[in-house]
Amino acid sequence: METVLTADLELDPKRLAEAFQAFSLASDELAAAYGALERQVESLTAELAAANAEANRLREEAERNKRLAAMGEMAAQLAHQLRTPLAAALLYAGNLENPDLPPDSRVSIASKTVDRLKHLERLIQDMLLFARGEVLGRETFPVADLLTDLAHTCEPLATRRQVDFRIAGQSSGALMTGNRKALAGALTNLVENAIQAVAAGGVVTLAANCRDDRAILSVSDNGRGMTPEVVARLFEPFFTTRSDGTGLGLAIARGVARAHGGGIDVRSEPGVGTEFIITLPVTQSSCRNT
Repeated sequence: METVLTADLELDPKRLAEAFQAFSLASDELAAAYGALERQVESLTAELAAANAEANRLREEAERNKRLAAMGEMAAQLAHQLRTPLAAALLYAGNLENPDLPPDSRVSIASKTVDRLKHLERLIQDMLLFARGEVLGRETFPVADLLTDLAHTCEPLATRRQVDFRIAGQSSGALMTGNRKALAGALTNLVENAIQAVAAGGVVTLAANCRDDRAILSVSDNGRGMTPEVVARLFEPFFTTRSDGTGLGLAIARGVARAHGGGIDVRSEPGVGTEFIITLPVTQSSCRNT
């Protein structure tokens, strides 16, 4: 059949011209359709780029508004946190102006004034650490030395509160690179919180172990524990369950852990106790598992 058609076309120049003309028209139509499609694609691409630019602008604006809202909320919380100890200190200081105040009462009120001012100082220091949001200065040091620092810092408080403070685990040979002071401060906050959470005779354990190239530092107690609702809010700035707390210690501890490439987790059960676990990278990867 194809042979017959080819022969007919070759024998009929008119039909051959008509076929060529039809092919030319089809080619022109295809070219026009392709051009229109190309222009449509270009138009849609431009619209998509404009939409992406607008989306980026809106996202940046939303993030900026979110930061402003967070700053406003933090400023309000900050004013409240500062107002309470400052008002108490001013009240105590005003009582000291009474010339008829007995000596014993004067000493007691002066002591309370100093306590409130120290609380105010600690609050300001915590806020500065939280606002800084980064860890400056790094050195390489043994994890065991960090535990020794914590023992010297926390044992006096444990002794005063009649709490059994223990150091467990094995981190022999493990080296860590970071801000030693910041890490010690974060862990000290966890240990002091644990000591204050248990009754006399309670047990607080600071443990350090290695797993591959990570150091596992944990602070556990057999205190009253916390409900899931409290645990969910623990790392919120200014959230605290203590009347003398600043509500920034745990937020700072999480920031320090993250700044060192690690993280912090918490497990707690009411009536059983609480455990905070900080995981940090170690410089020396040959530390032994325990």
